[in-house]
Amino acid sequence: MGSRLSDALNVRPMRADEIEMAIDWAAAEGWNPGLADARCFASVDPAGFLMGEVDGKPVAVVSAVNYDDRFAFLGFFIVRPELRGHSYGLQVSQAALAHAGTRTMGLDGVVEQQHNYAKSGFVHAYNNIRYGGVPEAVQADGATVPLSEVPFEDIVADDARVFPATRPFFWLAWLAAPGHRGRALVRDGKLAAWGVIRPCRRGRKIGPLVADDHGAAQAVFAALVGDEGGEVFLDVPQPNEAAVALAMEHRLTPVFETARMYSGPVRPIALERVFGVTTFELG
Repeated sequence: MGSRLSDALNVRPMRADEIEMAIDWAAAEGWNPGLADARCFASVDPAGFLMGEVDGKPVAVVSAVNYDDRFAFLGFFIVRPELRGHSYGLQVSQAALAHAGTRTMGLDGVVEQQHNYAKSGFVHAYNNIRYGGVPEAVQADGATVPLSEVPFEDIVADDARVFPATRPFFWLAWLAAPGHRGRALVRDGKLAAWGVIRPCRRGRKIGPLVADDHGAAQAVFAALVGDEGGEVFLDVPQPNEAAVALAMEHRLTPVFETARMYSGPVRPIALERVFGVTTFELG
C-alpha cells in the first residue's frame, strides 16, 4: 500500500468522531488508553488533534492540546508502522508545534522518540515509569470520601499545584466520564490526597494520584483499587521516591517508561505530591 501513496501530506484537525482512531492507534502501540479517553481529550482543545493524510488515507496522528496562553501538551505522536521513515512524522509534528504557537510545550516521550524531540528543542526534565500488576497488601481504612464530595474548584486548584497549567475544562470531562471513579482524603478541612481510577483496554489505571505524603497516597490508592481485583497501572514520576515505594509496596512492577520533556520554561510544580500522573497523552 505504501508504494501507491503519493508524497504529498495534508495535515488537518480531526473531527471529534475521528479522535477514537488515534486512541485505537495508541492501543496498538501498547499504550493501553482508557475506555473514555477520546471524549475526555476532545473536550479540552478539539482543534489540537491533527491527522496527516496522503491520498485521503490517514498515515499519521499527533495532538497539541493548548491548555492556556502559556502551556500546551504534545501526545499521540504516531505514524503507521509500515509508513515510518518517510518524514510524515516530522511534518505532523511541525503542524503540532505551529498549533501551540509560542506556548511552552510538554510531552511524555517514549524512548525511541526522545532524540527527535531533543532536536526540536525539548529538554529532559525527569522520567516517568509505568508500574503495573495485580496489587497486593491493599487495605482500605475507610477514611476517604467520594471525590464528588470535594468542591470542584478545590480539585482544579490542587491540580494546578502539580501541573504547569490550570485546566478546569479537562477536569469537568475527566471526573464525569463513564467508569471514572474518584476518592479523596480530607484532613482538617483541607484536601490531603485525591485520585481517579478508570477502566482501560487492559485493567485499570490510576491517574492522577496526588497527595501530601505517602500515608495519604496509600489511603487513596487503597480506596481506588478496592476489592475489584485485576490489573492496575500507575504512572509514577521517578524522582518521587515515596511514589516509587508505594508502587513497589503493592508488588507493581515497571512495564513502560517515558521522559517528561519541555520546550521552554514552566511554572514550578510540586512533583513530590505527584504519586500518579494523570495521563501520558495530556499530562
